[in-house]
Amino acid sequence: MMTNESTKPIGDNALGRREFLRASAGGAVTLLASSAVVSCQTHDKQAASLSSAGAPSSGQSRTAAASSGQAKTAAASGRMPVIFAAHGNPMFMDDAVFMNELASWSKNLPKPKAVLMISAHWEEQPFTIGATRTVPLIYDFSGFPARYYQVQYQAPGAPWLAERVRALMAGAGMQTAEAPDRGLDHGAYVPMICMYPAADMPVLQVSLPSMNAAENFRIGQTLAPLRDEGVLIIGAGFLSHNLRAVDWGESPVTPNWAKEFDDWAAAALAKRNFEELIDFKARAPAVRMALPTVEHYVPVLVAAGASTDTSEAVQFPITGYAFGSLTKRSVQFG
Repeated sequence: MMTNESTKPIGDNALGRREFLRASAGGAVTLLASSAVVSCQTHDKQAASLSSAGAPSSGQSRTAAASSGQAKTAAASGRMPVIFAAHGNPMFMDDAVFMNELASWSKNLPKPKAVLMISAHWEEQPFTIGATRTVPLIYDFSGFPARYYQVQYQAPGAPWLAERVRALMAGAGMQTAEAPDRGLDHGAYVPMICMYPAADMPVLQVSLPSMNAAENFRIGQTLAPLRDEGVLIIGAGFLSHNLRAVDWGESPVTPNWAKEFDDWAAAALAKRNFEELIDFKARAPAVRMALPTVEHYVPVLVAAGASTDTSEAVQFPITGYAFGSLTKRSVQFG
């Protein structure tokens, strides 16, 4: 087994505990994490109204949902979009605006048969297939209030999807392994809770086998045929992720380096310049500040790799920043 820093509990350092304490004492939204599903269902109309009115939101964010016409086109063609979702940490379940942005986005997507999830929080070599039945969630963090460990999301498994993934990977000469008791980690269940709150969508999580950019892009290419079988492929992470640079103030300021990195990522994605995205360590501005570690970035390369049609539109359903420097830019291909 090969793990990286992303697999360590979030709170197992001073920064993680400080993050929790700040959120608890800083006047954050007090919705219980265990009622996040209700929050998504009851606040989505309000969030949509705020977005259409151009009102600012608490997370320095805005939503530009895909049009229903585009969703119907995707459904009619039989090909699902592929997406990269900024997933946040468990505390984002208390951010009604951010969670409702995810809920609004999912409502504009064609309904999938199943979800294939690639989260920043599971690196294991070789490429590993998680549970194919309903098993307990993985609370891969520590030092947080008890309510975060009481969240439940009992989505059905997708054994048929696991078989297809094995076959596609084998056909590409890629090795796979099994982790039949591994449930969804917070990088997977946090977005799923608000995108599919009924927990009736079959979901399968697979690992990132490494932090190698080209390898993860190739995995996306290998899994791309699943889109024509009704599968929504989701890469979950953050395009930038430097917890030591977050602004804990009531009105967080976005530093220039964060804007430069986000602008670079947006331009490369919009132009489908995947070569530049893969070579991000050499080409991206302020990359060492934006990405001290890269586990939150590489899921976007899996998503990009699965966008095999060069004519596919690239959209940014969610943009803005969290805590000043964390870009919430989320991406939809197709």
